[in-house]
Amino acid sequence: MDLVNLIKTGDSWKFATEADLEDFVWANLKELFGLIPLKRQYYVNGQICDILALNEKKHLVVLELKNGEDRYIIQQLTRYYDALQEVKPLEDEIDYQQPIRLIAIKPDFHRDNFTDRKYNHLSIDFFEFAVLADGVNYYLQIKNLDNGKVSKIEVPHQDRERNEDIPPPSRGLINRLAKCSYEQQQGILKIRQKVLSFDKRMEEISSAVSFRYGNGNRKTSKFCAEFYFDSKGIPIIFLWLGLKIIVAIA
Repeated sequence: MDLVNLIKTGDSWKFATEADLEDFVWANLKELFGLIPLKRQYYVNGQICDILALNEKKHLVVLELKNGEDRYIIQQLTRYYDALQEVKPLEDEIDYQQPIRLIAIKPDFHRDNFTDRKYNHLSIDFFEFAVLADGVNYYLQIKNLDNGKVSKIEVPHQDRERNEDIPPPSRGLINRLAKCSYEQQQGILKIRQKVLSFDKRMEEISSAVSFRYGNGNRKTSKFCAEFYFDSKGIPIIFLWLGLKIIVAIA
């Protein structure tokens, strides 16, 4: 796969964005979990699942990834499970007579995650990950917190100049992207990342049909880019080019 964006925070390393983490896990599902990729950012019954995968017996596996602390990952996986059981999409590829496996992947788990799982009747596996560096190479290490099993794979990386993380897409943007093709989703997310990483003052300002990018002040912001979605949900990208007119007076 392409080089992965990594950033340094203190003495440790992390994926620059949640999208970078998802890209890497998706590309290495077989090596990390022994799974076959099926769908990603899959929309079903109002929910968007990060990754759907299969084991060798066509059992469905749902993976939810977080690049930082999140106390509600159990609730998310529960909603995904309910949506998938109700709609049963992709029946030609999935054996719904078998139990659905749920996997939560995070750099660390809050104690609330363990409490929520304790009183949830679904079986949910916790995998904790870290990006390790040995001075030359970088590795993703994933540990199953339930059985202690550890797997590790090298990360082909590129360092980000900025240490600030890019905020994840808003719920409004995710809902809009759900109606786009996979190629459109990835293109928009990559452009969004480029724009937001250009300057630390850059912010995403959303409205009912568009998402603009500027310095964060709604009234005076000088926008440089916009994603607009028409009545059919088709995305249109606008870029504002700064023009400077010089008038020479003789």
